[in-house]
Parts: sequence; structure tokens; C-alpha cells
Amino acid sequence: MLYTRTGDNALELTGHAGVGATVAAQWRHVPPVAGVAALEVIRRGEPVWLEDAQHDIGHYHLIGEPSRWPTRAWLPVVTGGTITAALGVLRTTDAPFEPAARELLQQVAPLCAGNLSMTGASRARPADRTAQRVQAVFDALPGAAVLLTPLRSAAGQVEDFRVDAAAPDSVDVAGRHGRQLVGARVLECYPTIAGSPVWNGYLETLRTGAVFETDSFPYQEVAAGVRQHSTYKLRAAKLDDRLVITWACEDEADRQRRLLADLQRVGNLGWADWNLAADTITWSPQVYDILDRDRSLGPMPLEELPSRLLPEDLPAFAWELQELLGRGTPLDHPFRIRTAAGVRHLRMVAETVPDADGTPVEIHGFVQDLTARRRAELALTESRQAVQAQRNVLEAERTVAARLQHALLPLPGQSLNLADLRVDVAYLPSHDDLNVGGDWYSALEMPDGSVLFAVGDVAGHGIDAVATMAQLRFTAKGMVFTGSSLTGALHRLNTLLLHAHDGHHSTATMVLGRYDPTRRCLAWAQAGHPPPLLVRQGKTEFLAPPEGMLLGATPQPHYGEAECRIEPGDHLLLYTDGLIERPREHLDEGFDRFAEAARRELGEADAGSLQPLLDRLLSGEQRDDVCLLDVHLPLEGGGRS
Repeated sequence: MLYTRTGDNALELTGHAGVGATVAAQWRHVPPVAGVAALEVIRRGEPVWLEDAQHDIGHYHLIGEPSRWPTRAWLPVVTGGTITAALGVLRTTDAPFEPAARELLQQVAPLCAGNLSMTGASRARPADRTAQRVQAVFDALPGAAVLLTPLRSAAGQVEDFRVDAAAPDSVDVAGRHGRQLVGARVLECYPTIAGSPVWNGYLETLRTGAVFETDSFPYQEVAAGVRQHSTYKLRAAKLDDRLVITWACEDEADRQRRLLADLQRVGNLGWADWNLAADTITWSPQVYDILDRDRSLGPMPLEELPSRLLPEDLPAFAWELQELLGRGTPLDHPFRIRTAAGVRHLRMVAETVPDADGTPVEIHGFVQDLTARRRAELALTESRQAVQAQRNVLEAERTVAARLQHALLPLPGQSLNLADLRVDVAYLPSHDDLNVGGDWYSALEMPDGSVLFAVGDVAGHGIDAVATMAQLRFTAKGMVFTGSSLTGALHRLNTLLLHAHDGHHSTATMVLGRYDPTRRCLAWAQAGHPPPLLVRQGKTEFLAPPEGMLLGATPQPHYGEAECRIEPGDHLLLYTDGLIERPREHLDEGFDRFAEAARRELGEADAGSLQPLLDRLLSGEQRDDVCLLDVHLPLEGGGRS
């Protein structure tokens, strides 16, 4: 916290960090009362070190909770030769300030004086020809260099240095480069240098003129909240009453070595060098791990490497190696070796360094462990093969099911004339090439002149669904032919599905109807199936369904029967759910779409083919089989043709 003294000897909070907005607001203005450490520091001109909270709370007004900041330090800040401010450092450490910490804080406090003196004042200075000439030289130099001008107190002591010229490669902890540093202070740019041997070396060079040079020294800074350590060499030389500072970071080589080590670890590879002329071999540590070689044995001669390969990989690798040594052809070859952990899949990439005559004198390259990748590739290949085998089985099953379905459910090539009706049939398989559905229909004239209609849908796909479809289709016809009522037939079909002897239990839906041409009336029953759609005089209506549970669901279902009169020009549509269902769509939307499409395409009395209706409804993806029957009574009341 930084307090400045006002004209009435009170204190105003000028700046703060880390104490929080609440504490800062509570202590923004401090009246001139006794027991305020900041006021005491300004009056006496000496630091106050508060290191015992239990003792200090009886003598001072402590900012915030003592348990939060057990130790505090207040230091005077001199501006223009007068103490006008106090710097407070509140620590969470419950221990006395060590001598080094006290010295560092006393060195840092003058930095606040520089900032206070610049408040409201321009940093512009008269033209400095020396600094301009030095800057021109720096602009052409590689590396880091700055020109420092000492900033002295009224007593003549150096409190800080100002940067008056900077080379382009110079950078501070805030990320400022080159000329961006001009006008900044050293303790702003490199705060942890205060009180260090480097700082003392600056002062000594300024006093004696002797060049100051360091050996490699560590420097720690915090950038973006991250503690960073670097190693530098630095040189300071006097120029008139200024200092020219140059420095170089010695960490680049180490950084490159760390990056190389990380690359080898992440890529699971290691580099190797065989010097044929000097008969020396150099391996990175990773190569020993990859080749499963004891490090105490040292690196392996190149001619020994083939002996580690599996026998089946040896001929191709030996030929590649011979080409590398004989013609200098670059080598990039996979191979396998046997280790204590099992077989490893490796890759070696190498090239030669020839002498003046073109003879290889050195080979360098890398060895990479591809075992994990190869195992993943093999697993993927096995998975693909298993998927393909399963697909082949499904395709064979589909072929058999499709042929069986075609044999059991032949589609007429034209309209059927049954009694006084014209019946059109459409069946569309799903776009899923691997599944054959259990949708079916039946339309035939009975011996008494009535017409039997049925449309059904067996749950599932494949051969089982087709077999169940055949059972229902032929059994339903046989029962009605032999005198069963519509509801009686549904009860018996339900029992048939519940007591299948092959262990395969299925469910199915169905609409079953019988048309009486003398009355022009259709009696119908249903088992959990979508209701027929009636198109009459340009309007559409779904028939109210009688009671009916899907087949195979319960041993005691209830089925009812309803009637519908057929008038000349009517279209009665029987269909399966693939015509109306869509993923993530409510079923009512499908019914509405079907009704509107039927009104548009079949609303005219002379409407013909079902294809326009199907095109309108199934313009997108068709996910299920579709079966559709159009039962139409022509206007002219025609019978057979």
C-alpha cells in the first residue's frame, strides 16, 4: 500500500495491490491520529518493522486482520528531498524480516518516489545528443545493450538508473523491447536486481570507471505469474557519467537440449551417430530404451544391429543397410526386434556424411519405437475385417430374405380389379441395404364376391421378420376364407405369435378388412395399426379406429370392429408406419403431412398412379419399409376390366 501525506497531515491511499477492494476502501483516508505507522514513518523518516502482531496491536492501528498479515513493514518514500509518502508491505509470513529482505525493500522504496515525481509531469527531456548517437549505434548491434543514466537523490546517492538508449534485442520482464525501454527505470524493468551484486557492480563502475564483468549468474523473474529462471553474463562500462550495459543469456543451448529430449520422449525416438572414420558411436539415452540394451554395454556397432532383428525381417533390412554404406542411399526402413517385453516394431531413418571422395565416413539418424502405433493399426485392421465379415453375413441374409419376401409377397405389375374396386399397391424397401422388413399386404376376392384386405407390419427385420410375415399373411387369409370373423382372426393370430415353437417371439400390427360390394361397405378391425385414410371429394379424414392391441403383446387382448361406406370417387388408403414416421418428429406431424399430400395427389376423381404421392412424402431419406394400398371406387362404378 502506498500513502501520501496531504496538506492537513492526513494520509491518502495513492495505490494498492493484493489487499482487496474492501480493505482499500476502508483505509482510503487516514486522519492525523496517533498510532498510525505510515504517519510515524513520514514524520521520523525511518522504517517501521511490525513483526509481532500481539505486541503491535497495542501500539498501532493495524490495517486488516492481524491473522491475515502477521508481519508488516512501512518505509519512507523521498520525493524531491522530502519525505512525502510511505510504502507499506503486508506479509502473510509469520516470521521476522530477514536482513536480505529488509535491504531489498529499502532498495525498492525509492522506485515509488520516481513514480510519484512523474505524476502529472511530462517525461519529455531535452534533446540528448549523446543518447541519440548511442541509440544509432545500438540499432545496428546484435544482442542486448542499454545506456543507463544514474538518478541521484538530493544527497547525491544513486537511487535508480534511467534507460536512455536500448538495442533492439533488449527486453524487460514486462515484454518491452528496444526503444520501448527508453525512459524507463532499471528497477521498473528488473526489480529483483536491487541490492544484488550486479547493482553494486553498477555503482562501483560508476564510481571508479573500472569495467564490471560477471561470471554466469542466475536471475529470477516472474512473468505472467510464472517464476522463470535464467542464466546471464553481463558487462558494465562507464561512458562519461553513464553506464553502457551489455548482457547475453546462456540458456539457449540448454533450452535446445531440453526441447530435443522432450521431442525424443514424446515421439518415442532417439538419435544415433556412428563415426566410421574415428570408430566412435554416440547414442542418446532413448536409443538404449528402444533397443532394450543395457547402458553399461555402451552403444551397439552398426554391424551388430541386424543380429537383433527377427529372421523374416533380416534380408530386406540387410539390403537397405548395404545400400546406405555402399552408395550412401538414405535409409528409412521398418523392422522388428525381440526384447524381454516381447516383439517391438521399430523404424530406422539414417543418412551418410561422405568425405571428399564420396566415401561414407559418418552415419547419423534416429530409431523410433512404433509398437503402440502398429498394435493400434493391427487392432483396427482386425476390427475392419470383423465388420466386413459381419456385413457379408448380413448381406447374404438380406439376399435370402429379399428372395423369400419376393416369393411370398409378389407385387402386381398393374392395378387390381376386385369386385367393383380398383386397387393399387406400392411396396418400397428401406434405404438400409442390410435389412429386409416385415411389411406386407393382401388383397383378394373371396368366393362369395366380397374382397379381403390386409396390411401388416412385423417388428424387426431380416429372415425372422419375413418368416413371421408369411405366417400372418397366409394364416389370416385361411381363417377368413374358412369363416372366421375379423376380430376372431385377430385373436387367433395373437395366440399364434404368443406361442411360437421356435422360441422367437414377435409382435406385429395389422389392419384387416372385408368389403361387401352389394352394400359398398368395408367392415374392418385393427391390431395397434395406424388408421386408414379416406379421401372423399377433395377432403381427407382418418377413420376412427375400433379397439385393438398389437398382436403378440398380451394373452387377453380386446378387438372391435367398425364399418366404412365407400362412395364413388373415394380413395381409402391402407399403409404401414414407414410412410409417416420421421426421427425426432411427433407422430401427429406425420399424419398431417400424409393427409395433406393425399388431398393434393388423390383429391381429383380420376387420380391414377401412387408414385406422385410417394415422391411427395418420401423425398428425403427413407428409414423403414413402406407398404401402401389404395382402394378406389371409380365414379363410373366399373367392375372388372
